[in-house]
Amino acid sequence: MLSKPASDERQKEAGKLFLVATPIGNLADITLRALETLRSVDLIAAEDTRHTRKLLSHYDIHVPLISYHEHNARERGPELVGRISAGQSVAVVTDAGTPGISDPGSLLVESALAGGIEPVIIPGPSAPVAALVISGLPTHPFAFLGFPPARGRERKAYFEQNAAAPMTLVLFESPKRLAKSLAEMLQAWGDRRIAVVRELTKIHEEVFRGRISEAEAHFGEEVRGELVLVVEGHAENTGEIVPEDWQDELKRLIAMGSPSKEAAAQIANRFGLPRRTVYQAALAIRQDAKP
Repeated sequence: MLSKPASDERQKEAGKLFLVATPIGNLADITLRALETLRSVDLIAAEDTRHTRKLLSHYDIHVPLISYHEHNARERGPELVGRISAGQSVAVVTDAGTPGISDPGSLLVESALAGGIEPVIIPGPSAPVAALVISGLPTHPFAFLGFPPARGRERKAYFEQNAAAPMTLVLFESPKRLAKSLAEMLQAWGDRRIAVVRELTKIHEEVFRGRISEAEAHFGEEVRGELVLVVEGHAENTGEIVPEDWQDELKRLIAMGSPSKEAAAQIANRFGLPRRTVYQAALAIRQDAKP
């Protein structure tokens, strides 16, 4: 008797946890292995079931969906681990890209490993890596910083603590807070090179490359879409510092109307100089400019 073709069978692997990367915009960017996995599992745990249902409908996949997001991860996680331990196969997906990056997928991995379950990664799209590659900035080393805290001391500390990092920095931000973040970066990190990558792989994809101050002017207050920011690392990693470079930049900031303290802080962060030294130079520049 002839056996059924493999394409006619659902190749289930019982008791498995699959981390499945899904498109970050363009639905055609999903892998064949990801589609095969999503069709074969018993259950799909999705960050937003409504969003994931559109993807599954597009590829005619009919598998039960359950929500798994930051607000229910502590309760839902043990339930999913229990299902896997009982023999079910579960695929975890995020709204876009690879689960575990700025979403609670990493918590489920920890719980699974603690329960003796070895996760299986189904690799694919990743917004931070895609934005880094297209940014035009050095791709290694780099650090992924996730989302800045929305407000308060944690947000201020986020920018201050990463000011001296020598590697390229990759972070997410809400379009509603882009203008605020660019202003805070400029103050804490200086006027570094930046790529603002918006709506990756979608119809209105945009990649802005320039200085942080130029990004401020370009985007203004009205921004829409998903954002990834790729920022140049601390200036100590760019080579020998020529005194005239930072002094010319300081003069430019002051001429643009920046207060002496803010201009000094930006230059000190960017060039790795003592703030007191730069502040004294700023005062001297203002004194020389007086009629």
